[in-house]
Formats: sequence, C-alpha cells, structure tokens
Amino acid sequence: QVRLVESGGGLVQPGGSLKLSCETSGVTFTRYAIAWFRRAPGKEREFVAAISQRTGSRPYADSVKGRFTMSKDNAKNTATLQMNNLKPEDTAVYYCAASGGVIMSQLRSPSAYNHWGQGTQVTVSS
Repeated sequence: QVRLVESGGGLVQPGGSLKLSCETSGVTFTRYAIAWFRRAPGKEREFVAAISQRTGSRPYADSVKGRFTMSKDNAKNTATLQMNNLKPEDTAVYYCAASGGVIMSQLRSPSAYNHWGQGTQVTVSS
C-alpha cells in the first residue's frame, strides 16, 4: 500500500523559511517521480516542483524559482522542499505526489500522479 505523509508546515513571517518533508512507503522511490503541488484558498491546485525519476531533472514553478529547493533521499524514501524568502502568496496547503512512468512533459500535471498525501498547511503572515 502506497502512503505519502507530509510534515513541516506552519505559520511563518514574510521572509522566513520552512522545510517540508514527504515520507513515503510502498513506493519504489528510485523509480517514481515525486512532486509538490499547492492549493491556495479559492484557487486551483498548482505545480510547485518535481524530480524526474528518469533524468533527475528538477523543474520549478516560475513563482518559486530561486527561493524553493526540492531534494530527495533515496535511502530514506523521503522528499523535501526547502522554502526560503517566503511570501504571503505562498500561503496554501502543500501536497506531495508520486507516480511511476511520468514522462518529462507530464511532470507539472497533477493528473500524472497516482498517489497523494493529505497535505500540510503553510501560512505566511505577519
């Protein structure tokens, strides 16, 4: 059974940092693409970052490029999202997603992922 569990969310002031973790089980970690998405209140779910299982490529959304860094630890079956210089517009529920067989052109698409975590809330406010 595949299970993804996010942690690390919370309340932070603008300019602050948070590190999210996604612990996985039941996933062949080295063969799965891993991604982070987020959903802000009243908005659709949007792509944040991903790591391709095929190439190791790490695309980022333009809105987070240079501020967020995604990593994965194959030995621990864990992916992380280091978020720096956070802005109020980063406020959202952040979700981890995983799937095998994701091609490069699909990495940013929620529909490409079969497995999702329950989400962790990130609130950026003074």
